[in-house]
Parts: sequence; structure tokens; C-alpha cells
Amino acid sequence: MSFWPRSHKARRRLTIVLACAPVLALAVGLTLYGLRENISLFLTPGQVATASLKPGKAFQLGGLVEVGSLKKHGEAMTFRVVDNQAGMTVVYDGEVTSLFKEGQGVVAEGALRPDGVFVAKRVLAKHDEKYMPREVTKALKNQGEWRGEGQRPEHDAPAPRQDGA
Repeated sequence: MSFWPRSHKARRRLTIVLACAPVLALAVGLTLYGLRENISLFLTPGQVATASLKPGKAFQLGGLVEVGSLKKHGEAMTFRVVDNQAGMTVVYDGEVTSLFKEGQGVVAEGALRPDGVFVAKRVLAKHDEKYMPREVTKALKNQGEWRGEGQRPEHDAPAPRQDGA
């Protein structure tokens, strides 16, 4: 039994596919190699705690600014970004909008230091009281912590009634 089909037409198609596959693979590989500096992962503090990230690897950290954690030192500030699994200290030296507040959703772009502190190069805060970054909303929904649109987090939902009513 031969690898090649018996039909001349099918054999020609297979030859073309086999000839194009390495070229396509090379093109995809070169594209991903070229974009590697621009690809930025979005992670929550809980995901960062479970992932093994190398210090200096750039990513976006999203979650809620922990209430009572914001400390300003001139233009520099430290705060904690939390989800329902973990929290992470963020250091940022720069200005933020007046909309940046404790208890609000935030996305910080930066990298981890070797001591585990996240150094943000850019901090994005929400624009109004109903806006939440899409990535933060999705991550909070996946963790059952979503409180938008009047919903309760899954762990606060009332227990189902046992009497069948």
C-alpha cells in the first residue's frame, strides 16, 4: 500500500499541500516570533500565583484595587490588586486619572520584579461607575466573583430550597 493516492489529480493536490505546508508553517512561525514582544497576557493575581512567570516578563494584571491598600509617595504609589484567590502588590510611578479608586477595577501593564512585586508602566482605570474592563469582567465571571448588573457572586447566592417549593 502506497502513501500516494492512485488518482493523478489527487496525487497532484497532495503534492501541492505538502509543498505549501512548510512555507505556511515558516510564515506562522516568523509572524509569532516578530510579535512576541507585542503579545501581552492578561492575568489576575490568582492566575499569577499559580503560573510560573519569569521576572521581567511583561503582562497585564487585572482585578480590583483592594480597599485601604492605596499609598501615595509623591507621584509614586503602591496598591494591591486582588481577586477572590490572591492579591498582588503593584508599584506605579506616574499619574493616574481621578477615576482610579480603591475597590474599582483596574488593569496594570508591566512586569514582575524578582521579589514578586508588580511594577506597572501603565495603569488603566475604569471610565465610569458601570464600566469594567472586559478582561476583568470575564475573569471575575469565571471566578464567580462578578457583581455587575445586580448579580451576586456565586458564593453569596442563596442556597436552593430543600422543600421543593
